[in-house]
Amino acid sequence: MESMRYFLYARKSTDVEDKQVLSIEAQLSELRALARKEGLEVVQEFVEKRSAKQPNRPVFNDMMTRIQNGEAQGIVCWKIDRLARNPVDGGQIQWLLQNGTIAHIQTHDRAYYPADNVLMMSMEFGMANQFIRDLSVNTARGLRAKARQGHFPGTAPAGYRNDQRTKTIVIDRKKSKVILAAFELYAKGVSRLEDIGQFLYDNGAQSTQRNRIHNDRVRFILANPFYYGHFLYGGELYEGRHTPIIDKRLYDKVQKVLAERGHPQVEKTQPQVFCGLMSCGECGMSITAETRTKHQKNGNTHHYTYYRCTKKSASRCSQSYVREEQLATDFSDLLSMFVLPSEWARDFEKRIEVDERASGRTTAEAVTGLREEMNDIERKLDRLMDLYIAQDIERDAYLSKRRVLLSDKRSIQEHIARLERDGSAWLEPML
Repeated sequence: MESMRYFLYARKSTDVEDKQVLSIEAQLSELRALARKEGLEVVQEFVEKRSAKQPNRPVFNDMMTRIQNGEAQGIVCWKIDRLARNPVDGGQIQWLLQNGTIAHIQTHDRAYYPADNVLMMSMEFGMANQFIRDLSVNTARGLRAKARQGHFPGTAPAGYRNDQRTKTIVIDRKKSKVILAAFELYAKGVSRLEDIGQFLYDNGAQSTQRNRIHNDRVRFILANPFYYGHFLYGGELYEGRHTPIIDKRLYDKVQKVLAERGHPQVEKTQPQVFCGLMSCGECGMSITAETRTKHQKNGNTHHYTYYRCTKKSASRCSQSYVREEQLATDFSDLLSMFVLPSEWARDFEKRIEVDERASGRTTAEAVTGLREEMNDIERKLDRLMDLYIAQDIERDAYLSKRRVLLSDKRSIQEHIARLERDGSAWLEPML
């Protein structure tokens, strides 16, 4: 009589469900020893590193196909739940065992045969499946609770890193500066997504394959609220406890640029300092400016700005170019005629002190008003949650309104911080 052949099957996933399960190497070692002890002829070993909560596992399917082709009649595995944690695969195992295609399943603590009462195996598979379902629900609930506490339950985005010691997300000091610079660069409105991707690549922020980050990924980074202190999880916006890399004003500026276009715009001509302050003394037309660049043989580059009449008058104007340096000197001489006498300085200092105290009161009033706005937003968030719980508002509408309210709240928080920090900064240059 031909001896029975066995397949050895070891499985472990990275999911929470298998956290306490022996490693693949440990399973193989134990199962090989078990096969020798029981005198089982193992003709091939199958190793799978994925969860069994969903059907269509490639290694498992291959093993089952070969069993149905008669290449083996038995299976050696650590526990029955290594084979299946879902009703589809569990039902297939039970059916093949029941009709004799599988003649024997040996685990570390018991054996299964076609003549056995299938109720016991059904209960074990059912318990494994229910364990997975309960675990999924509990895990999802735990992750949502973590998000509500302000902790992002996922991998840190570029510019941050996961701190394994504290189980929190902290700033990557080097890469965070690159991310900040990328936001500032794009906010100017003259860079393409490709330019930002190249900038990130040149400064060490690359894809996992060490390539330049794709445009879609660049857009995702620039649109990610995580960088100003919020984060999205499960489609819902949460207030994070992590340290922001950028402020909300910069984020909003970048979103405006993203919304306006996805391609480069022509950089606007920089305004010249004296344009609009004077007109041509001969013909009365406006004055314009032009910048010229001179490249020297030694490699130095110089930029010169010249002002001239636009000469749009019907009469012929004879005025030529004037260098900016000459105009600056002329304006300085002109303004020196209007310098305030030094004896007025003390009186102005007193007036400035009065203005500064008034500014402090104005700042305090502004902060009070902003805090009232923020309290109003908190009340709106509470009412919105009540509507959602009562099922009086659709989830999409709830999420959309919540995002708007939290975004406004963050903007107000930063505005308050700026006022409290720099409330009278406008006076300092005069002191």
